[in-house]
Amino acid sequence: MTRLALTPVQGADPGLKVALAASGLPIEDLAYTDRSFFCATNEDGEAIGYSGIEACGDDALLRSVVVLPEHRGQELGALLVRETLAFVGEHAAVYLATTSAASFFEKLGFEAVNRADVPADVMATRQLSGICPASATVMKLTRSRT
Repeated sequence: MTRLALTPVQGADPGLKVALAASGLPIEDLAYTDRSFFCATNEDGEAIGYSGIEACGDDALLRSVVVLPEHRGQELGALLVRETLAFVGEHAAVYLATTSAASFFEKLGFEAVNRADVPADVMATRQLSGICPASATVMKLTRSRT
């Protein structure tokens, strides 16, 4: 089984910006300090993708998750999401917004939710309050409190 190592990176990391932009994912708010981004590497130390988490009160927002094109089709996206969620810790629920990957996230246990049911702290993020289109599907993964 492939193993990934997640290394924290700054929002200004060139690899992060290029990977997100090339996949059509937002890069407008990467420089804000209230979020954590990660570079995922394989056993050979080769970058395979990026992900991020933003704390939102008692909950979290899963930020753009991207597997680099040359590593797609190997089920690394699901592994990257699982490894990223390990950084969420005690957060009760994890939210995300997607315009194209709802079926992928459903397979990982996320469920579509109405925006009216999303906590105010999550809705106040730049992702949900302005960057992602209103047509984006908002999804939630309920996690047990530890």
